[in-house]
Amino acid sequence: MKIELPDQLAAQIGHRGLLIDLATGMYVARHLTLGQAAKLANLSQGELQRELGRRQIPVPYDLDGLAHDVRAAAEIAST
Repeated sequence: MKIELPDQLAAQIGHRGLLIDLATGMYVARHLTLGQAAKLANLSQGELQRELGRRQIPVPYDLDGLAHDVRAAAEIAST
């Protein structure tokens, strides 16, 4: 897919900024996972998480995520 933007806007934001904006917006809208958004933005997941924090965008963490983390911690503790 190709997206066309006015040259002035593209120059003002820059290629990297546009990718990060698109990736964070799609992540917030829940169209992409954190990993997918990081890949789109050409960032590591940690870098994208820091960018989300800088933009004051919370990373969703629900009970399913907590349950997954508790199981993983219990697995690690039992080895």
